[in-house]
Amino acid sequence: MYYVSYGSSFIGQNSTPPSTTAFRLPWALQMIPAIFLFFALFLLPESPRWLAKKDRWEDAEGVIALVHAKGDKANPFVVAEMQSIKELCEFERVNADASWLELFGGKMIWRTHIAIFTQFWSQLTGMNVIMYYVSYVFAMAGFSGNIGLVASSINYVINVCMTIPALLLIDRIGRRPALIGGALSLMTWWFITAAVLATKGHHAPPGGLNHVAAESWVIGGSASKVVIASSYLIVASFAPTWGPVSWTYPPELFPLRLRAKGVSVSTAACWAMNFALGYFTPPAFENIAWKIYLMYGIFSFSMAVHAFLCFPETAGKPLEEMEEIFANGVPAWKTSVQFTAGRRLERGERDVKEVPTDFEHKEA
Repeated sequence: MYYVSYGSSFIGQNSTPPSTTAFRLPWALQMIPAIFLFFALFLLPESPRWLAKKDRWEDAEGVIALVHAKGDKANPFVVAEMQSIKELCEFERVNADASWLELFGGKMIWRTHIAIFTQFWSQLTGMNVIMYYVSYVFAMAGFSGNIGLVASSINYVINVCMTIPALLLIDRIGRRPALIGGALSLMTWWFITAAVLATKGHHAPPGGLNHVAAESWVIGGSASKVVIASSYLIVASFAPTWGPVSWTYPPELFPLRLRAKGVSVSTAACWAMNFALGYFTPPAFENIAWKIYLMYGIFSFSMAVHAFLCFPETAGKPLEEMEEIFANGVPAWKTSVQFTAGRRLERGERDVKEVPTDFEHKEA
């Protein structure tokens, strides 16, 4: 889409008045995937837990069998998963309906804080600086005009390409290694960039480069190449880690009865922080210049510590097992990616007694 917009910018450049096709065409083309997605959603099966909550047990069983057992409802994993869902639904029906206030009371507030900060931190990685305002960064490094736009586009290519490993490996690697490793990697590139800008750069003329106040710092030579390379590496660090995990992780924290509300709160936190940073970044470039890189490096270090201490592993664990982890107060750093009994059945392994767990099982 970036390249479509870039190409469209040349339409009617020399016409008077300028052709409106230059912006109408990219806007129109964006409707194509949206329309496709709209109709494709009608083919998407509902969540089996949602179906069970609505007493559509046959449909729920069918979805689980379709996803995990090629339609075989007699598969051991399907049987085990259905039993687990039935027990959870029965428990939730005995208890009162969930309210929004429940997210912020008792032990549930711990999960809510994790979900909210997952989205907060994903924005405070500084990805917005690179993706929204990369043209400022490249202008300060000596790139301008079409050259700067083309160089900036590489960020978008890296973002797409580096998301693919996450789609393939995130369930095997786990959420915690991705979040912690991604934060430490981001921290490294932010600090390197800040150090180079501080030692090799200088203030721009009054009013900023190209009369843009946000372009307040100047750096050239080999140091500018380090800044550009670090910008690419920041995107490469974010795309397979905090980018996708910040969306897959919050739904895995909450029980079924609070899942929709919990995810709504975390998503609202994401866009609230996105909105704030969208307004914060240009003045920050203008007022604190290279120190904005230092600030995001500190944020990245803080999120690595927070994730290590507070974010439990959810990969390979059904919602029912997450309930036990939180109920038993298992420290986040003692959780890991493990195949539970149901997952082992899915893989055809019968001796489920040897399955390691992160907690001692207690009778409900």
